[in-house]
Amino acid sequence: MNAQISFIEGQFSLIHIPLTLYASLLQPILRILLPHGGPTHNTLDPEGPLSGLTSTNNHHFLNISVTPLECSIVCHASWAQNVFAPLITRLPTHQAKQCHISKDTYIVFSVNSAGMEAGQRVMDLTAPLAMAAIPIFFITTYYTDFILVPSKDRQTVGAALLERGFEFSENESAYVVQAPSLNHAHAHSRIPSAASSESAPPSTPPPSNVAELQVRTFKQLRKRGVVPFVEPGLHLVQCSGKEILRDDSYSGSNGHNHHHHHEDGNEPNFLSTIDPKFYIGLISALVTRPRFISITLAQDDAPSLLLDKSLLWLFGNSIAGDVDGELVPIFLDLGDLPLESTGIVCGVAGKLCEVGRRGSDGAELSYLSTARAGAVILSKGGAGRALEALGPLLETTTVVAGEK
Repeated sequence: MNAQISFIEGQFSLIHIPLTLYASLLQPILRILLPHGGPTHNTLDPEGPLSGLTSTNNHHFLNISVTPLECSIVCHASWAQNVFAPLITRLPTHQAKQCHISKDTYIVFSVNSAGMEAGQRVMDLTAPLAMAAIPIFFITTYYTDFILVPSKDRQTVGAALLERGFEFSENESAYVVQAPSLNHAHAHSRIPSAASSESAPPSTPPPSNVAELQVRTFKQLRKRGVVPFVEPGLHLVQCSGKEILRDDSYSGSNGHNHHHHHEDGNEPNFLSTIDPKFYIGLISALVTRPRFISITLAQDDAPSLLLDKSLLWLFGNSIAGDVDGELVPIFLDLGDLPLESTGIVCGVAGKLCEVGRRGSDGAELSYLSTARAGAVILSKGGAGRALEALGPLLETTTVVAGEK
């Protein structure tokens, strides 16, 4: 597996909005997606000057996910405090208490890798961090994997990656590894944690290997009563917004150059290179309070979309990807687990990779972490086998939403 891990500039916040308050907070959700850099984006804006944008007025990183369990947002800390927090405080007290903006900030790093099936990649990239007792959030997109870790654990992350065979490349400003696989014996042993003195020591020592990590993970999930479930009739597609080609008459630009200035003098933004029909479809989908949508904007990628297939019609021909495929999400409600819980992604992905290899579905597995939940995304056949495998591990009966 060849992999490159690059840190994304900025400090990020994690926001939880219950679905019952989604409509009340739709305005800041849409506000964060509006084109930035125009004449109204200045120090006189109601929110004040906002950070977290590139020189071309794109978000360094942004994820908005609406699932059957919650609305979850990962955005730059300045947007959380200046755009979301003021509107949350204006809600009635009992409603405001239901929303949550993480007190601690997170750093985000992108993972570009090749040569390994997706499911194995999830496990191998998260195992080093889980073994170092670092809590993570994992987001698989059409182009890239993204991992969120607490900002205070940045040095620990670097130490864990170096221990696992990564090297820091000054030329790339990234950690890189070139090896057949990270999933070897060395990657399955525990390294001493270099956690910051600001964080409390774990109540128990980190696991000594991935097998022990899996046992601990499912024990913790059983203790908290986590029951995996699927939503009836919910099928997803993973796709991307189409970039505007050089000869598109409505592009108003000279192709894919993200650093140009428009002839009218306005600063560029991601709409400069993405089909406007994609943006209209995205706003339309969010306004309907969809059953499932996850949009990721990242500085080096076109917009990535994981979408309820029934909403495809809103986007017309503005998206690229396998729109004929059908993926099934298995949801894990992790709301009763503390944010600092470790090993959930690696433990669950590792077990499902074993199941996937038996059913030839390992390549289909991807993972979406949200503020208080997780979703494992698999093929239709893989989802059925995964539910059968998870049920005994959690000593409970997996359910379809709506069943009792």
